[in-house]
Amino acid sequence: MTTHTPSRRWYTGVAGTYIGLAIALLAMVLFFGSMSEYFLSANTFITIANDIPALTVLAVGMTYVLIIAGIDLSVGSVMALSSALCSLAMLRWGWGLAPALLLGLVSGAACGFLTGFVSVQWQLPSFIVSLGMLEIARGAAYVVTDSRTQYIGSDVDWLSSNLIGGISPAFVIALAVIVIGQLVLTRSVFGRYMIGIGTNEEAMRLAGVDPRPIKVAVFTLIGLLASVAGLMQTSRLEAADPNTGIGMELQVIAAVVIGGTSLMGGRGSVISTFFGVLIIAVLEAGMAQIGASDPTKRIITGLVIIAAVMLDKYRDLRKQGRQAG
Repeated sequence: MTTHTPSRRWYTGVAGTYIGLAIALLAMVLFFGSMSEYFLSANTFITIANDIPALTVLAVGMTYVLIIAGIDLSVGSVMALSSALCSLAMLRWGWGLAPALLLGLVSGAACGFLTGFVSVQWQLPSFIVSLGMLEIARGAAYVVTDSRTQYIGSDVDWLSSNLIGGISPAFVIALAVIVIGQLVLTRSVFGRYMIGIGTNEEAMRLAGVDPRPIKVAVFTLIGLLASVAGLMQTSRLEAADPNTGIGMELQVIAAVVIGGTSLMGGRGSVISTFFGVLIIAVLEAGMAQIGASDPTKRIITGLVIIAAVMLDKYRDLRKQGRQAG
């Protein structure tokens, strides 16, 4: 009789997830390629690559948050606030690019820290706390920019410039974040603690691990990554738009859930999340090329999200069945 160690079962399950997502992505590419003669072109894939850096970076942070059984709805607003503060520093205060970028990064990390600290310290649902931060950050972005787009110019366009074959530095940075994020999750004590907290927080306490600073650190990290995403958007537009990132949190959560990260916590993969990002991006690009209306795009995206959640629930039920057996 053949036996499988837990690690072997884990690797087999992960490989199966990657293969399944890769097949789904390939099927979508072939479908839209058959529907539009322009889809299977270098220009389409370069455009997709340069469109997804902000979503990718945010999705890494959201993967961590969902793994610890939390959620952060404020990421789109934090993007806007970080971008707004960067423009304020450069246009009104006369700061150089480096200190202005640093201000944007610090502001995002501070928003994430506040969300995590309030949620953990007072044992409040992160859904509610982050919803409050969503309104605070968005309102602050409007105040800072006087509710108008602030044009910065070419000083910030380097992140979106052509690097190699039309690929932008922002995409390279996003790939680096994916690699680092996966290594932290799978090869570090911090990553094991995150999975442990999402699986059974009380067991972690009994094992002598205080979940509170870890959870606050995860929310601080997603705030920092939201500010990085905001600066990427600023570079693309060469401007700070207080409306940037509206609805972004829904796209991010969709990508992470499609990638297989459990909404119940304790399970997730940054690589799988990247597949989810690509699926969302290909779906949007493909529907745009075949002339689908905006309402149709939203309906189809919503159906994909529901299907992903149903699949997540099915996985949980199978896991519980195996454990019971």
